[in-house]
Amino acid sequence: MIRDPDTLNAFLDSLRRFVKERLLPAEHTVAETDEIPEDIVADMKAMGLFGLTIPESYGGLGLTMEEEALVMFEMGRTSPAFRSLFGTTVGIGSQGILIDGTPAQKDKYLPLLASGELIASFALTEPEAGSDAASLRTTARKDGDHYIVNGTKRFITNAPQAGLFTLMARTDASNKGAGGVSAFIVDRHTPGITIGKPDKKMGQRGAHTADVIFEDARVPAANLIGGQEGMGFKTAMKVLEKGRIHIAAICVGVAERMLEDALHYAIERKQFGQPIAEFQLVQAMLADSKMECYAARCMVIDAARRRDAGENVATEASCCKLFASEMCGRVADRAVQIFGGSGYVADHGIERFYRDVRLFRIYEGTSQIQQLVIARNMIREAAQA
Repeated sequence: MIRDPDTLNAFLDSLRRFVKERLLPAEHTVAETDEIPEDIVADMKAMGLFGLTIPESYGGLGLTMEEEALVMFEMGRTSPAFRSLFGTTVGIGSQGILIDGTPAQKDKYLPLLASGELIASFALTEPEAGSDAASLRTTARKDGDHYIVNGTKRFITNAPQAGLFTLMARTDASNKGAGGVSAFIVDRHTPGITIGKPDKKMGQRGAHTADVIFEDARVPAANLIGGQEGMGFKTAMKVLEKGRIHIAAICVGVAERMLEDALHYAIERKQFGQPIAEFQLVQAMLADSKMECYAARCMVIDAARRRDAGENVATEASCCKLFASEMCGRVADRAVQIFGGSGYVADHGIERFYRDVRLFRIYEGTSQIQQLVIARNMIREAAQA
């Protein structure tokens, strides 16, 4: 749902210029240094990118799902590391608090998140709990007006920069399933929290992940999201479909960027006395990529509009994430092939995107998990019918 087309278009135009004039020229620097320059971070905060999904009453932009998708299409036209810096904040970092937090929690944290003063991380994954998130072992034991937290979280995006963690921990040791898990807002500076060394990853340099270790960390009971134990996964599920549409939109934007680069190269590069764009097998790769980008874009917009209309889009969100992330990988592969040897070296950046987009098929639920979600929802709906 587009609330005010003129206002949205003005913001998108501004974002488009920002991506072209500030982010694209910095891609190489970010890849070489593994850091996003502080002046760019400051500009992203000033533009309101950290508060995209936070209501205006808390200092954010309060975008609808469709508006957010359009913004992600534009952000996808540059290195995914830039989006990653604010992605966890506009996702579970703020939305869990917004949806299920107490009034005091909303008033305290949402304005800080919207301004970018605080960067949020989602601390769910563990060494032995990823896709099977309900089996997590991190514990939060009640001790007076605090909880004592112990455990290790792994691959936590933005952990080195985070000011707070949305933590999933087991509060009921007797309940081994999702019902024993609660969600907490945890201050980064809480004694007992240690951040591990940043992971050396295949791609997305500039976007950092690391272990987060909790050793007898005392978290105020007032920071239990919603003030009720056992609701952690229900909170996560409420925002999960939003995150999957968000990631699908980024996949579309990145795929369109790679296709545009491949097309321009194919027009300029000559072999056998003519541009390689004239060769039918190259044209087939371009056409297949265009078709899939278009299909994924349509899927994202449709799912976003349905969500804005209040429909249950759990299945559609998984369809979007599965198709768009797999599509993005195929476009990346074709782009490298079109560039040929030039695509395998770092001069053109295509090899960087090839590595960067591989992650999209893993986080926010692997492709295999999306297949299970889709199929199980289909079976459940058929049984109910």
